[in-house]
Amino acid sequence: MPGPDRAHRTQGADDSSALPESAEVRGPGPADAEGSPGTSGGGRGDAPHGEPPDVPGGERHDQLPVPEQPDPGHAHPEPAEHALPEPAPGDTAGPGHPEPLPGDEPREEPADNRQAFPSGQGKRLHPVTPWRRAWAPLAGLFALGVQDPERLRAAADLGIGWLLVLTAVILSAAAAYGYLSWRVTRYLVTDTELRIRTGLLFRRTAHLRLDRIQSIDVTRPLLARALGVAKLKMDVVGSGDNDELAFLGDADARQLRAELLARAAGIAPEAAPTAGEAPANELYQVEAKTLAWALALLGSGWGALLAVLVVGPVMWFLTSSVFAVVVVVLPILATIWRSTLGGFLTQYGWTVSESPDGLRLDHGLLQKDHATVPPGRVQSIRIVEPMLWRPRGWARLELEVAGAGNESGLLVPVAPRAVAAALITRILPDVNIDEAVASVRFAPRRARWAVPVWWRGYGHGVTDAVFVSRHGRLNRVHTLVPHAKVQSVRMTQGPWEQRLRLADIHVDHGANGTATARLQDAGRAADEVAAQADRSRLGRRSAAPERWLT
Repeated sequence: MPGPDRAHRTQGADDSSALPESAEVRGPGPADAEGSPGTSGGGRGDAPHGEPPDVPGGERHDQLPVPEQPDPGHAHPEPAEHALPEPAPGDTAGPGHPEPLPGDEPREEPADNRQAFPSGQGKRLHPVTPWRRAWAPLAGLFALGVQDPERLRAAADLGIGWLLVLTAVILSAAAAYGYLSWRVTRYLVTDTELRIRTGLLFRRTAHLRLDRIQSIDVTRPLLARALGVAKLKMDVVGSGDNDELAFLGDADARQLRAELLARAAGIAPEAAPTAGEAPANELYQVEAKTLAWALALLGSGWGALLAVLVVGPVMWFLTSSVFAVVVVVLPILATIWRSTLGGFLTQYGWTVSESPDGLRLDHGLLQKDHATVPPGRVQSIRIVEPMLWRPRGWARLELEVAGAGNESGLLVPVAPRAVAAALITRILPDVNIDEAVASVRFAPRRARWAVPVWWRGYGHGVTDAVFVSRHGRLNRVHTLVPHAKVQSVRMTQGPWEQRLRLADIHVDHGANGTATARLQDAGRAADEVAAQADRSRLGRRSAAPERWLT
């Protein structure tokens, strides 16, 4: 019977007590993760920017603990456990969960809610807002009817007159509820926070601290563009979900975004409303022709189309049921849409610009999206090079950012390699793509017995600035993680890997993600785990303080 996987992990700096050998310890989470989300009655408290969290007992443990005794049954000694460094300013919660800081406890909402929204203060959303969800009950009824065709037949028996009356009643009730909700929804900007009051039956007041804002994005769906309105989405440290204002007038949304960013940057409150949006310098825009060719050369759309042509007839032959065919084929058709025409509509006109508040991303043909990526929050960068792109020298850049914002995770959907290298230096100035790729050492030849054929795609490298992992042969991916962003590092071995003297290296970063270098020599992997802990410690000590909008 195969034995359990072996795992060796570096321990966090706050590990001051003995733990069982089976315990899995991560490094401390970053300081920015502290604070409570803007839930009912809660305030978003946090420590000042750039200050590391306090360690219980008032001590900091930067020295190396005593290493564990090596496993007698393992050919290589286990790496010594190392204290990972203090969190780098600008990170958010990673794999670790530090103790709350003093002052981070949620603030109770005032007993009289009028104290948060004094009489005559606070603004309402755009008058079109009550209608944005009026169609939801009808959509729910339609979904129930599709699942049970008998209900549709029963509804048809009522006659067209009664159906129109029922539809009018449902729409009226939904519109009335939306109107009353709109009446009680208000937002107010103070010197230190944005307050949002919502809820008709259950009142909720969110207090969003301006100095904890990570990004403010403006989204304009097709219908919203036709009506001249926009949605404002705020990502705040410590909040699991984005808080949003939907909808505002297009001009009001842009003005409010500029005011909030100005206040967060420290501009005087009396000058913030007239500060305007910070100027931006365009760095790169994806041409429509290049985007269309790039999507056409991806294998995902063609593979999904082939699956439809095969699976659809097979399901009909086996079941003779249109419903069964639709249930199986519809998700595949959705994949085809996202990777072809849907992707083109979403990524059309993709523009990357640089401004004092970070890298701005504008894109979309039908739905216009405007997002901002603060460079100090970027935890890892993926360089994706599909097989059919490589002869043309194209690459896609994907980001993992601490917190939300930039939901697609894309920095640029397709760009020449030289442009991709230049964009990376805007985020990580010390990183050279060619040097990072050249540092990769591939898996040893005996790895072919663990993963035939595909073993050649695995590799791992290190530079002075980043940890590099590589995987994939058809779709080649290099993942770059700055040493200062590493939260924990560990080595794992399955039963077959133990026999082949192989191991996997896992590096966790502050965006709750992991970069994995698979099928590395076990001895080299053990040394790398110990060395990476030292690199992370030094990287965090030398990292400059990162603050939003500075």
